[in-house]
Amino acid sequence: MDDSEKPISPQNFPSKLTFYVAICWFLAAFGGLMFGYDIGISGGVTAMDDFQIKFFPKVYERKLHAKEDNYCKYDDQNLQLFTSSLYLAALVSSFAASKACELFGRKPTILIASVFFIAGAALSAAAMDVAMLIVGRILLGVGVGFGNEGVPLFLSEIAPVKHRGAVNILFQLFVTIGILFANLVNFAVSKIHPYGWRISLAIAGAPAAGLFIGSIVISETPTSLVERNKLEQGHKTLKKIRGVDNVDAEFNQIKAACEAAKQAKSPFKELMKKSSFPPLIIGILLQVFQQMTGINAIMFYAPVLFQTVGFKNDGSLLSAVITGVVNVVSTVVSVVAVDKVGRKALLLEACVQMFISQMAIGFILHLNLTATGSLTKVEAGVVVFLVCFFVMGFAWSWGPLGWLIPSETFPVETRAAGFACAVSSNMLFTFIVAQAFLSMMCHLKAYIFFFFAAWIFVMGLFVVFLLPETKGVPIDAMNERVWKKHPVWKKFMD
Repeated sequence: MDDSEKPISPQNFPSKLTFYVAICWFLAAFGGLMFGYDIGISGGVTAMDDFQIKFFPKVYERKLHAKEDNYCKYDDQNLQLFTSSLYLAALVSSFAASKACELFGRKPTILIASVFFIAGAALSAAAMDVAMLIVGRILLGVGVGFGNEGVPLFLSEIAPVKHRGAVNILFQLFVTIGILFANLVNFAVSKIHPYGWRISLAIAGAPAAGLFIGSIVISETPTSLVERNKLEQGHKTLKKIRGVDNVDAEFNQIKAACEAAKQAKSPFKELMKKSSFPPLIIGILLQVFQQMTGINAIMFYAPVLFQTVGFKNDGSLLSAVITGVVNVVSTVVSVVAVDKVGRKALLLEACVQMFISQMAIGFILHLNLTATGSLTKVEAGVVVFLVCFFVMGFAWSWGPLGWLIPSETFPVETRAAGFACAVSSNMLFTFIVAQAFLSMMCHLKAYIFFFFAAWIFVMGLFVVFLLPETKGVPIDAMNERVWKKHPVWKKFMD
């Protein structure tokens, strides 16, 4: 029986995978490439001698000191501010991005993201002093705030139910490709003196240019068009992206959801209602937990971390490239598995894998890495393997699903506002981890890995007791099918 013969239920709204919609998904996912490139580029650039000599000479001098402390040689608040200022700007701008999504649509929000990112990349690459460098990072942060709000919402709303998980994970897949690309660029330009770091920062404009072109080519989402009373255009767009004429049942569901949404005068006030708490709490906690795995600490500072355990500069950048490859390949596993095995199974398996990795890294460093010594080649190799094992678990679970689940669980009336709260939580904790990690490593030494392992244990309990399964549930049927049936969250629903 083909799709046209099946009774139309939310699980099998008729659709075909058309070339046009695949292009829409691909171009929108450039937002992930943009974000990933920035995550990957920061650690490599901050480890480059030429960059440190120009902007952070004290760090460079301390690094050269004969009796340097392995855990403390990069402990500098200004150096950390270079990385973390972007996430503070993204945190603030995500609320403006939410309003832009609501008033103008997902497509213009993505366009704004690309423009800010191009401007930030140009300013960062041309920086002559720390102030100029930080302003460039802030512009990049506004781009990240708008991109991370607009792109996951766009992908969730444009995807058919049966492919929604895989399509949304395209965003995270492109994040991992961006990180790998950044590591390769850093490795390639590290010997170009004295301006290799400028090349690294300038290339950030390339994925932003791809997103700019994509934001012009893609269609607005049917939900966004209906939300703004463009019913005819919404119906036409739904037919175009589904590749079939028989879209009335799905269109009526979107229309009903948008009608219900209009009863809510202020989305942020709606979020304060008891019935909005389940998706809001889940969305925020997923984003907070995503950061408290320690992933961005490892990804931002992979070159620095590998230098700490004894690799030279080239070796540390090469090790970061290896982890980048693992990250990409493992995210592909998630694309294949998420709509088959479900969200919860992937998250739980990864908690076990990441907990073992962080505990093992902590024990190896605690027992073998003194303040001024280094690990043997075998020990350093084991640390690289464990980092890869950790990244593998994260990349097929908390990485993509931390973005997917919040983008699919809010009702339409609070979707942009709720997702903005989730995104801003991610940026706040990314900022805190980025700003604090090198200082924490200096003070806690190897115990920092036990700190992250403790968080991962808590995350496992959260998945078991509080996280509902959303596999195969239509995006506009979450309240009825998920929240009202969950043993804990049903108490919050009207």
